[in-house]
Amino acid sequence: MTHTGSGVETAGDGSATALGTAAAGGAGSARVPAGVGSLGGIGLVLAGAFSVQFGSAVAALLFPRAGALGVVALRVTLAALLLLVVCRPRLRGHSRTDWAVVVAFGLALAGMNTLFYQAVDRIPLGPAVTLEVLGPLALSVVTARRALSLVWAGLALAGVFLLGRSGFDALNPAGIAFALGAGAMWAAYIVFNSRTGARFPRLDGLAVAMAVAALVSLPLGIGSAGGVLLEPEVLALGLAVALLSSGVPYTLELLALRRLPAATFAVLMSLAPGIAALAGFLVLGQELTAVQCLAVALVIGASAGAVRTGSAERK
Repeated sequence: MTHTGSGVETAGDGSATALGTAAAGGAGSARVPAGVGSLGGIGLVLAGAFSVQFGSAVAALLFPRAGALGVVALRVTLAALLLLVVCRPRLRGHSRTDWAVVVAFGLALAGMNTLFYQAVDRIPLGPAVTLEVLGPLALSVVTARRALSLVWAGLALAGVFLLGRSGFDALNPAGIAFALGAGAMWAAYIVFNSRTGARFPRLDGLAVAMAVAALVSLPLGIGSAGGVLLEPEVLALGLAVALLSSGVPYTLELLALRRLPAATFAVLMSLAPGIAALAGFLVLGQELTAVQCLAVALVIGASAGAVRTGSAERK
């Protein structure tokens, strides 16, 4: 999900992320004055975050029918169609470098979503997002280049250590690897998202990148799920996932960023692992131990701290 020319990065399932904003520079993060609209802006951000994570939970419900690859294909393809219809991106007048950047953006998007859904197919949603967020967190810490950033890195590692102590053996090893891989792709996605935003106006870059991701994901989904993807119920749930993970959050976050400083937006979005754990519990019945909840809380704290540190450095 992006804002102002693909300048606000998305999460592994397509949500705008705090860490992406901080790592990419968070343009205009301190320029929006606090006012009457701030409370409404906070509500919009939280509503968008809940939409994204519950969209991921709904996607998990589709896994037994269409498989992870099939769900990715539905989610990305339907989201691409929605964006292309709404944005109608201009394709002429761009250089080869522009196209190379937006294609890399699309490949990162495809890889991020594919790896993330593979992770969610194997481990609970909360731990999956917690591990995934380490990618952009690392990018945010590196770009901040402050000693305090090491504190946030240490806090995040403490959270991962607690997840391990509570039993990485209880989590599917492949699922852990996929979640970490999704985090690495998320960090790459942030970089190319920012570069695309500088080269394409409005949401044009995101629409083109999503189309590239669809071209990559759709053959894999067809090969995995076949004609199941065309079943009415599967298509309906796929559309629900695309709307919950893309359409609704895009709109809410764009509106929120008109009312809130990007730094405030970013800190609120750092709650993603906690919201994901709640969605996993309510929709999928995935319970976390007290130690795992503490681990998620530590990563949330590290994410918020890294964002604030990066924002303070740029002031």
